Amino acid sequence: MANLDTIVTAIGLIYGSLLILAAFYRSRITEAFRIDALLMPEPSEATRPLNLVAGLLVAGYSIYLLLV
Repeated sequence: MANLDTIVTAIGLIYGSLLILAAFYRSRITEAFRIDALLMPEPSEATRPLNLVAGLLVAGYSIYLLLV
């Protein structure tokens, strides 16, 4: 079971990294994973920094789980 936990945590780390990348870089992949586009009816450039905050939280928590 611990192996499955590590795989799920690694996926969380990858998704957090994609969110951080979506805050700075535009591509088809990063636009598809944007949190602000999923939650807000009118996403714009002003809501793009929300991806940075969410990405840091997800990636930071995943790193924490991998180290503990």
